[in-house]
Amino acid sequence: MSIGYRDRALYCEAVALADIAADAGTPCYVYSAAIIRENFRAYDQALAAVPHTVCFSVKANGNLGVLRLLAQMGAGFDIVSGGELYRVVKAGGDPAKVVFSGVGKTAAEIEEALGAGIFVFNCESEPELALIDALAHRLGVKARVAVRVNPDVDARTHAYISTGRLAHKFGVDLGEAEAVYEHARAHKNLSVEGVSCHIGSQLVDTAPVMEAVDRVLELIDRLRARGFDIRHADLGGGLGVSYKPEQSVPAISEFAACIASRLAGRDLHLLIEPGRSIVANAGVLLTRVLYRKKTGEKDFVIVDAAMNDLIRPALYSAHHEIVPVRDTGAPASRVDVVGPVCETGDFLARDREMAGVFPGDLVAIRSAGAYGFVQSSNYNARPRAAEVLVDGAAWRIVRRRESYDDLVRSES
Repeated sequence: MSIGYRDRALYCEAVALADIAADAGTPCYVYSAAIIRENFRAYDQALAAVPHTVCFSVKANGNLGVLRLLAQMGAGFDIVSGGELYRVVKAGGDPAKVVFSGVGKTAAEIEEALGAGIFVFNCESEPELALIDALAHRLGVKARVAVRVNPDVDARTHAYISTGRLAHKFGVDLGEAEAVYEHARAHKNLSVEGVSCHIGSQLVDTAPVMEAVDRVLELIDRLRARGFDIRHADLGGGLGVSYKPEQSVPAISEFAACIASRLAGRDLHLLIEPGRSIVANAGVLLTRVLYRKKTGEKDFVIVDAAMNDLIRPALYSAHHEIVPVRDTGAPASRVDVVGPVCETGDFLARDREMAGVFPGDLVAIRSAGAYGFVQSSNYNARPRAAEVLVDGAAWRIVRRRESYDDLVRSES
């Protein structure tokens, strides 16, 4: 286990988390390079039977150190903004392995992506196809595109991260897709080569994913019968992780192998866009206990991390395990773990039975490597946390903690 206890002290690989907190301060995100590598390889090896590219979803964790680690392993990248493209290039990622998704690409972002030579645009509407065609014509290039189809499959996940129903803003209705492809074929500066689909995030039941995959493959068969040269299928990401010890989720190898089996013998290059399942359980958020407070029947543990550092509990009612960095064996109690932000919604756990901790103690919020720092903010004029990457016995700060000067640097 790359993040676990040794002699009652919590370690990330060969480094004691207390040592990181002493040098880097708190709050602080810490990521394990070993876990990231292990999870990426699990996808890559399980898909070995079919031509494929594992495109890491940058929105899950955009730290340059993390992106560089994945780029060195041969990863592609799934982006949803021009800023994410900039990050990928800055980290040494190959633009020719970049997939540009998202429902609201701007003209400036499209031009940047065309200039960088990305692999493909996953297009979500006919107006978007027309805009890419016009911009490609202006630049004298041909843009490779896929249409993102909406298969109307219930992902059985949180409503905010479900994307595959007709009521959602994403994609083109599967029933209208063939007509959209015919219109796309009329654009002279587009190369219509793929079909894309993504039904949601934190999926712990593979049945909806496989249902969507089957519908996409049926569409590809129909498009090929119409003379379209469909060369790749982008089947999205979304595999969930275990946020609770008792939560059961499919193994990456099992999930990926099941998808690969669907593509066997189909002469298609598979693109897959995992994010959370690669980095979530590779990361913890270190925070220090400031106070204990009892109000009526409530017992509060007040820590120096807050909803601006990790918004998932407040936004999604998400569960993150919270454990002491030093296991003293103190009796457990039922508490709310809250931060300093001036909001009742600023909580990291509610009514949680957890090991006894006291002012000055360090705790680690687990499974924080995905949608943690990337969703953080400066609310209440709080500088954003540092980020650390551990690799074996070595560790380094891959994002320094913001200063008060950083808070006002772009203002006048």
